[in-house]
Amino acid sequence: MDLYLYMDALSADLHFFQQAIGLHEQRAQVLSTNIANADTPNYKARDFSFETALKNAVGKSGSLRLPDTSLDLTSKRHIAATAQNFNILQMKYRVPFQASVDGNTVEMDVERTAFADNTVRQQAAITMINGRIRAMTTALTPN
Repeated sequence: MDLYLYMDALSADLHFFQQAIGLHEQRAQVLSTNIANADTPNYKARDFSFETALKNAVGKSGSLRLPDTSLDLTSKRHIAATAQNFNILQMKYRVPFQASVDGNTVEMDVERTAFADNTVRQQAAITMINGRIRAMTTALTPN
């Protein structure tokens, strides 16, 4: 395989895992906010589908989505333009299994389980990236 093609494939692969790790980080923040507000009256627990967010982040065709772009204007007569960003995190309220008297929908067992699962999946993505980088380093190192 041509080195440039290999590097392009590797770059796309690493970018995919970068997106995944970033989404895992955002989900960890959402889940930790839920846990922190477990005793707040009328707090509604929120979450998002990681799979849906990742599909939105990389694009419908599976190819990576370009980052959001805006133009720098050098004259007042220039037309301002920005790339339309769609919300990749479609936040939803969590429906509790058992309703709380104070209106709080945080269920600690559900939140802890989701947080632990998210952490394990984030570690797996980091391990995959490390493996790809190690393989690339090994392939490029002369014997």
